[in-house]
Amino acid sequence: MIEPKPAIQQDSVQGKTKKRRFGGTEAQIRSALKFYKVLAYLTGGMLLLLCAELIARYAFGQYLFAGGTNAVTGQPFGLGFADAEPKGVEGGVNLSVAVLIVHGWMYVVYLISNFRLWTLMRWPFLKLILLALGGVVPFLSFFVEKRFHAEVEAELAAHPQAAQRY
Repeated sequence: MIEPKPAIQQDSVQGKTKKRRFGGTEAQIRSALKFYKVLAYLTGGMLLLLCAELIARYAFGQYLFAGGTNAVTGQPFGLGFADAEPKGVEGGVNLSVAVLIVHGWMYVVYLISNFRLWTLMRWPFLKLILLALGGVVPFLSFFVEKRFHAEVEAELAAHPQAAQRY
């Protein structure tokens, strides 16, 4: 395998040379960036939905159900909120639990996208932690994605030779 050579850039302000080497080609980095961007928005959206669901559950004692039968009246239940205790809907699908499960698995895939981008960019470990926090702190994934997307684009533009490995 051919060992990649670092790109050397002249710093026009101080006259010093800076070395920068990425862990992949520009196409691989852009692919990882797109994968990360999509998952950042999806995970952030699911996290906001999860927060709304938790507020409904713990502040108002309501679960989101689809289908089933109203436990009190015996009438068919369509889609909506029902009491958590005592049980308001018999049968049906508890969408509140589905939101929890979907966000959990989406966060796992989001972490994989974080790790892929982090390794290709060869960033410090602290940036990986900040990327990972984007999936558990409401609204943070949107801000972190915007910041890191701009940073990746700037680094790719500033070091065009650093990504040419093959």
